[in-house]
Amino acid sequence: MGSTMEPPGGGYLHLGAVTSPVGTARLLQLAFGCATFSLVAHRGGFAGVQGTFCMAAWGFCFALSGLVVTCEFTRLHGCLRLSWGNFTAAFAMLATLLTATAAVIYTLYFTQLQCPPEPLGCTTRDFRLAASVFAGLLFLAYATEVALTRARPGQVASYMATVSGLLKIVQAFVACIIFGALVYDSHYGRYVATQWCVAVYSLCFLATVIVVALSVMGHTGGLGCPFDRLVVVYTFVAALLYLSAAVIWPVFCFDPKYGEPRRPADCPRGSCPWDSQLVVTIFTYVNLLLYAIDLAYSQRIRFVPAL
Repeated sequence: MGSTMEPPGGGYLHLGAVTSPVGTARLLQLAFGCATFSLVAHRGGFAGVQGTFCMAAWGFCFALSGLVVTCEFTRLHGCLRLSWGNFTAAFAMLATLLTATAAVIYTLYFTQLQCPPEPLGCTTRDFRLAASVFAGLLFLAYATEVALTRARPGQVASYMATVSGLLKIVQAFVACIIFGALVYDSHYGRYVATQWCVAVYSLCFLATVIVVALSVMGHTGGLGCPFDRLVVVYTFVAALLYLSAAVIWPVFCFDPKYGEPRRPADCPRGSCPWDSQLVVTIFTYVNLLLYAIDLAYSQRIRFVPAL
């Protein structure tokens, strides 16, 4: 059986995957991610929930970035049953949020200019400072990929690369922050009204995840209804639901009739229900704003199911 030296579709390896601006950003992600993870694991150290989150975020992003670069370089992404453009756009936005959060948390909880007491000493401080610097560079590398791949006006691109698609990732991420505050002794079960707010957060989060999953899996064309129209309707409903939560939650948490308008003086720092309620309030308004912006941008896009 004979064979040819060149495959029918060109070379097996795609050099543009590592030499293009996006490819360069992804290589920097791998380099900065490896440096950050190694510095913390070797001498920087981490502890508690905060440190575990940072290491998990960096490890997850490094593993997925390695997969993306490998599939792009070897053209294996064509064998995967998913929309590659949607997948890479969604992952880049998620990684940007994760690495930004990890960089802030690690710097706040573990980095200081003074040398810690022995046996840690100044060497540990130096490693932590270096890890914080590389963590910031890692965030910038992912943010650069998002900026490079984001759809421009009039450009035909994957849905997740549009402003509306990127906002879906941010909305889901903010919802996860809300859930974290809810389960941390927020007393949301005291009133039916606050339980309604939790139902709103859960329903909108689930719908957002479904939209992202359908886009990434490339199953938006068989819904029986135009996907862009469904997204606009869902975004409008989600904005109304979040508007109701933005009114109800603060009233039943901070009105004197139902809750505490000010932080109780005897409330322990780090485990105060009032703090959790405040976090939920703030990020409820953040997500309400995100859904309003999403609704405005959703009016201006036209979905191309083939991408």
